[in-house]
Amino acid sequence: MNNRLEDVDFLRAHLMGPSSIVMIKELTAPLPLQKGMRVLDLGCGTGLTSIYLAQKFDVTVFAVDLWIPATENYQRFRAFGLEEQIVPIHADACRLPFAQSYFDAVISVDAYHYFGANEDYLDGHLSPLVKEGGLFAVAVPGFKTEVDEGVPGPLQPFLPPAGADLHWHTCDWWQALWGRSPHVRVEAVREMDCFEEAWHEWLQCDNPYARDNIPLMQADDGRYMNLIKMTATKI
Repeated sequence: MNNRLEDVDFLRAHLMGPSSIVMIKELTAPLPLQKGMRVLDLGCGTGLTSIYLAQKFDVTVFAVDLWIPATENYQRFRAFGLEEQIVPIHADACRLPFAQSYFDAVISVDAYHYFGANEDYLDGHLSPLVKEGGLFAVAVPGFKTEVDEGVPGPLQPFLPPAGADLHWHTCDWWQALWGRSPHVRVEAVREMDCFEEAWHEWLQCDNPYARDNIPLMQADDGRYMNLIKMTATKI
């Protein structure tokens, strides 16, 4: 097994935000993923989470992203010897090219809020693709309290406005959104324990976006931001 996911330099060169590896370890720890399952890694970025899923659980992963070319991810998967186990796909999350009831599980780390923070996405686009009894597990950035009145003052220099530009919400907000679906049973929505570790790994990256986030974390100082994990079952 290629263990480059334990290589700090490799990880930091491929992160796109708070460590997706730190988050996916916590997110998937309680999940009953089994060898041979088909798993949709939705918004996989540079494919780190797809590699983790394939190596850790021996599942078949469909690695979908809109921003990172499929060829680039395929080359990374080949370097890990996983080209037969991970299928790289360039696709829009609202135009997924899969059959209904095809997947045993959907995993999404630090991506779902871009396309799924609305009334239509879960039932209109995603749940039809998952078989009965299938799993949903999502990790997103969020806030400890809802920001209907706008992003907290200390964070305003570093974040876009709430609403159209920033789809960060609270555990209660996501619980209410998913709880309205007739097609899933929400199992849990809660703050993640790995907030500090995930952000620490990101801020160590030699990456201009990571450096730009340093003053954001200093302004937050543990008061407003969190990471949220959500799990559900298809019914």
